[in-house]
Formats: sequence, C-alpha cells, structure tokens
Amino acid sequence: MTTGEAVAVSTGERELAEFDTTTSRWGRITMLLGLLLSIGAPLYLVFFGDVDVTAGQLWTAFAAVAGTFFIIWLVEPLTYFPILGPAAMYQAFMIGNIANKLLPAALIAQTNIGAKPGTKRAELAAVLAICGAAMVHLLSLAVFVGLLGTWLISVIPADIVAVTRSYILPSVLGAVLVQAIVSMKQPRATVIALLVAAIITFVVVPAVPSLALSSTGIAVIVTAVLAWFLRNKNDQRPAELATIE
Repeated sequence: MTTGEAVAVSTGERELAEFDTTTSRWGRITMLLGLLLSIGAPLYLVFFGDVDVTAGQLWTAFAAVAGTFFIIWLVEPLTYFPILGPAAMYQAFMIGNIANKLLPAALIAQTNIGAKPGTKRAELAAVLAICGAAMVHLLSLAVFVGLLGTWLISVIPADIVAVTRSYILPSVLGAVLVQAIVSMKQPRATVIALLVAAIITFVVVPAVPSLALSSTGIAVIVTAVLAWFLRNKNDQRPAELATIE
C-alpha cells in the first residue's frame, strides 16, 4: 500500500467513525423526541383531561400490551440489525413499515451494488435506500391517497379490493424472503431457517397453541443458534468489516 492509499484509508476510517458518532447521537435524540410526541397526547389526557383513568389501569393496560408484543420488541431489532446496521435502524424504527417497505428497499440496494451485509458499504446503502423509500412513500401517499384516494376507491371493484387485502402482505413478505436469500447467499443457514420455521409452524404450534404469539421469536432464536453451531467452520469472514470494501 502506497503512502497516498494509506492516507486515504485513514481519512475514510476517520470519516466513518465520525458518521457513526453523529448518527448515534442524533438517532437517540430523534427517537426520544418521537417517543415523547407519541405519548404526549395520551399523557395530557390522563393528567389534565377529564378522563377517569387510574395509575393501576394504566399499568394493567401496559402489562397486557407488553405480554403480547414483548417478544417482538426483542426479535425485530435482532432480525433487522445485521442487514440495516445502526444508522439505518434509527431511520427504520422512526419511519415504520420495516418488513414490508424499508427492509426490501435496503436489500435491493445492497444487492444491486454488491454490498455484503455487515459492511459499512451495505450500511450506507441501507441508509440511502431508506431515504429513497420514505420519499417515494410520502409522494405516493400525497398523490394516490391525498389527491386521488376517494376517486380510486370508487372506481376499483370491491372484489379486487378484497383480493388485494388478502394477498398483498404475503406477496410482499414472500418477495422480501426471496430477496434476502439471494442477497445473503448462505444456503446452509437458509435450509436451517426453512426447516425450523416449518417445524414450529406445523408441529410445535399445533401441539402447543399457547406458543402461537411467540412462535416468530422462537423460530428466530432457534435458527440463529443452529446456524451458528452448524456453520461452515472453514468460511472466514473478512477480518475488517469497518471499511467501505
């Protein structure tokens, strides 16, 4: 490596470190502000409005919601982080619609430029892809919902609307799954994931229906553990994933 190349690498590493520091700082700030805005109105109604709600009722409601979605709070960050990276994770959880919009956009961007998940190049691609997806979403909402929404609903046959509602989510998630398999190029982990999901869906859940709500979390955790222990020990990951490749 020449002196000029060494200087360029050193400069790039410093800029990436600054990028991580900046996104971490502002990511926490914006997430906290989003949290305050989202709970501000309910808290105002509880403490200053004429709403007969006690603290015990609030905690009971929170416990009911937490009991239902607690596993999702753990599974989603663990599932998305390897693909999105820290910077895009702040974006994704602030915007929402991660599985059916932001994750596909990130995967397609990474695949098109040949960025390997876990690298800085893939992380930056995810950040830019999410920005693009959010812009397209806002523009499409403004046009097809804000301006043309009522007219479109009136001209589309009810049968087509019903079919669309039934199949749109499976089609989107199916496309995301295929895109993830193609981009990750990990056949052993893919087979393990498919087998684990099939066993939990068709064997475990029918045998123990109470595990239905936590079945996704169980599948993710079991797949991760098995993929780790059954991985090809001869495959060596790059020694340094902090560079742009």
